[in-house]
Amino acid sequence: MGIEVKNIQKSFNKKKILSDVNFELEPGKIYGLLGRNGAGKSTLLSIMANRIFSDSGNVLLDGKSVFDLDEALGQIYLMSERNLYPEGTKIEKIFKLTELFYGSFNYDYANELADKFGLDVKQKFGKLSTGYRSIFKLIIALTVPARYIFLDEPILGLDANHRELFYRELLDNYVKTQKTFIISTHLIEEITNILEHVFILCHGEIVIDGDVEDVLKKAYLIAGPQKDVDDYCRGLNIIGKENLGSIHGNYVYGNLDDNRILPDTVSVERMDLQKLFVNLTNMEETKK
Repeated sequence: MGIEVKNIQKSFNKKKILSDVNFELEPGKIYGLLGRNGAGKSTLLSIMANRIFSDSGNVLLDGKSVFDLDEALGQIYLMSERNLYPEGTKIEKIFKLTELFYGSFNYDYANELADKFGLDVKQKFGKLSTGYRSIFKLIIALTVPARYIFLDEPILGLDANHRELFYRELLDNYVKTQKTFIISTHLIEEITNILEHVFILCHGEIVIDGDVEDVLKKAYLIAGPQKDVDDYCRGLNIIGKENLGSIHGNYVYGNLDDNRILPDTVSVERMDLQKLFVNLTNMEETKK
């Protein structure tokens, strides 16, 4: 049945962080959760993983509240920037502690990943660099038996080679296990091709919820002389603008009317997910 997020609200010190958030996760998909710093992404994932409480609303796992379901802790794994592991404990020992908590652990796979990433499992967690702490957490995320894996800024401190290796291992793991992944990251261009569905969170509200392919079918850059562009875009949902010399561009999100006549001076191109995110969140920012 998956996970249902229902009417989640959360405030800290009277500041609204999440406002009536609703969406669903289907089993066996890779999701992206995108938002600017402070948008509420980490708070939302922590609530979904039952690490912190919401002020109101509910999160259902297969129809049952994760807040009342002890076994939900073993079905959901949240990898985050927070360091929850004992600084003086060796990596191989933390593998054993993870097995005690989840009931099982794939040691062969964990050691294989450690070799690929160059992680010394006899090293103490507190001695690891920022990048290798992320690598260690990624190894745990890919080897625990949980069905839902939430990755909050998973590639913090990773160089380009390690990021590329992580994406390959993530896709290989997904194909083999059909687990459900949520990835929250600021490196949108790097993950676009592996995402199936995207949520964009802005000021605590979900402003985009859709399959990536469907979302991008409605994202356009319309460019040309300003008057011609503005005439063509009249009545459309313009989320951003830019000027390059004599060329004016309108970023538009929504369905284009097939009956509109496109002037020879005007071009229509598709936006990528990064451009859509930047323009959409900038527009939402100006509303506040």
